[in-house]
Formats: sequence, C-alpha cells, structure tokens
Amino acid sequence: MKTVTTERLQTLIEENKDFLLVNTLDPEDFAKTRIQGAINIPVSQDDFVDNVVRAAGSKQKLIIVYCASRQCDSSTKAAKRLDEAGVNVADFEGGAAAWQEAGQPLVNVEVP
Repeated sequence: MKTVTTERLQTLIEENKDFLLVNTLDPEDFAKTRIQGAINIPVSQDDFVDNVVRAAGSKQKLIIVYCASRQCDSSTKAAKRLDEAGVNVADFEGGAAAWQEAGQPLVNVEVP
C-alpha cells in the first residue's frame, strides 16, 4: 500500500496537484483535525468506498487518506478498503499530528 510523507503532501498542495484529501474520522474529530482542502468521509460509514469514489469522480484519481496521528488506524483501514476496491489511494500515516509538527496549520470546522 502506498504512503505519503508530510513533505510530499505539502508539495502536492503547494503545486495544486489534482488529488482528493480525505479525513477518515467521525465529524466531531474531523473538526479538530482538518487540513486545508480536506473533506470528511468517515471510514465508519457502510458506503465509505462508494462515497469516496463519488467525491473523487473516478477510481484513478489520487486519493490521500489521513486521520489524527500515527497511533490512529482509521486511515490505514480506509486505505486498505479503498486499495482492495481498486482505488488509487495513499495513506498519510502521520495524520494531523505530523502535519502540525511540520508547522502546518489545521483549519477549524464548525460542527453542526
């Protein structure tokens, strides 16, 4: 399974590359761990894979999944499910914690 480093994710964002960044946590946790440009599709959803493919527009588009930190296995589970479905996926294993450690900001989200 492919993984993405913090540096690689920063480069993809800075170069405006065409990919979909998906936070795999539940909405209340997404609010605390959102990286700019990320959308929230919880891996806990039964139709998780379908929702991600629909949001991406195709299985070929690069999808990068992440969660809270290396200790969190939400994105690893998500990447495995997407990979098994034939989706072009990579796991940002460091998650929001690694993003912040690299000096990058998280975006606050209002939870309804």
